Amino acid sequence: MITHASGHPPVMKTLLLVVVVLVAVGLVVLAVKASRKRAEHQTEAKRAEALEHRTQAQSAELEAQRQAAEAEERAARAKREAAVAEQQRLEAEQQRSRAADLHSRADEVDPDVDSR
Repeated sequence: MITHASGHPPVMKTLLLVVVVLVAVGLVVLAVKASRKRAEHQTEAKRAEALEHRTQAQSAELEAQRQAAEAEERAARAKREAAVAEQQRLEAEQQRSRAADLHSRADEVDPDVDSR
């Protein structure tokens, strides 16, 4: 058997070199797979976060629509109430005018009221 200065046969050195290279390649492959898996996990986490934001946005939009509809209903109710109040004010004004006319007529026909 031929040996080198290191004391190991050349086949052993070659075999050792092949094993070291294979282990290094295996480690690189494992690192790449782990990196991809980590990237996939991060992508899925971001998708889940985006879905949560979209769900919250949809809930907020529905709540905003409900509040807007409630405000519109309240405004319509207030408008109807204002119209009723105005009608009542006009009727009261007519009643005062009628009462004043009746007082005036009563004073005209009452013999005890001094007409000057």
